[in-house]
Amino acid sequence: MPQSKLVVSFGEIMLRLAPPGFERFLQSPQFLATFGGGEANVAVAVAGFGGKSRYVTVLPDNNPIADAFIGEMRRFGVDTASIVRGKGRFGIYFVEPGANQRPSKVVYDRAHSAIALAGPGSIDWNQAFAGAGWFHITGITPALSQSAADLALESVKAARTQGLMVSCDLNYRKNLWKYGKTAQDVMSELVRYVDYGIANEEDCQMALGIQAEADVHSGKLDPDQYRKLSDKVLAAYPEMKALAVTLRESHSASRNGWSACFNNRKEFLLSRHYEITHIVDRVGGGDCFAGGLIHGLLHLGNSREALEFAVAASCLKHSIPGDFNRFTAEEVHALIRGGGSGRVQR
Repeated sequence: MPQSKLVVSFGEIMLRLAPPGFERFLQSPQFLATFGGGEANVAVAVAGFGGKSRYVTVLPDNNPIADAFIGEMRRFGVDTASIVRGKGRFGIYFVEPGANQRPSKVVYDRAHSAIALAGPGSIDWNQAFAGAGWFHITGITPALSQSAADLALESVKAARTQGLMVSCDLNYRKNLWKYGKTAQDVMSELVRYVDYGIANEEDCQMALGIQAEADVHSGKLDPDQYRKLSDKVLAAYPEMKALAVTLRESHSASRNGWSACFNNRKEFLLSRHYEITHIVDRVGGGDCFAGGLIHGLLHLGNSREALEFAVAASCLKHSIPGDFNRFTAEEVHALIRGGGSGRVQR
């Protein structure tokens, strides 16, 4: 593990607009406005668990929404000093939370955003990585535009050159890959600079072209198939130290089974399983897993403890509206110790 425990994450932030409660879009004429984005979610989670984090992005010049976002990140304790301002707009996404058999829906409005227009040379990586030991990125940024993909590749190369540990959540988003390149075209090169991969079975298939034999729609997951899948990924990317695969059994929008596995080439670990029966908001759950895994690998004793912390943290995130984590490491440890009854704490 790196000597410095400062975690840097890089990607796009958006204004998140969601109807109140579990209403449909414009069922009532209002939206709740917050912020969201995979890499920012990770930075907030790491800070919330008591670690040090820095968030890097490109935001539009002279934009009060961008100013408000920077203030929000500072309130969470995230370092914003390396955020760059440039041309373009502030991206938006709309989310309609699902319930029972009605799935959640996401609508993106992020074309020509500041980060989509940015490219190599837009960010001073020496400054962004100053004093850091870990860098986190996702497969979302490379999906925005060719220039953003080039900037993302520049970032992981710079991180590797400077000796940072690099993690990547593959995060395949089919509605974003529109500029002529496929996810496999781009991610197969970027992942060669990654130490710790995070994915689900669809990410491995669509972003890396590595097939899973597991049937996630059957309602039952076969751990041995995920052992084989993670072995395939690690064989294809010998630079990667370990791969974490999240295992979601989606019984309905309100009820999911949740667990994960971790293959570090020496051992294959399967986490405790959580049955989440009343999901409040699953958006950001995977990011909280990533933030929890990074925190665990940096601050806890071993891979088993890191995996259990990540899964428990993500389980709790399903109870929080909005993208951002809003609980502490101690609350995660309480769940791991068996404090998941939900009894009132007085």
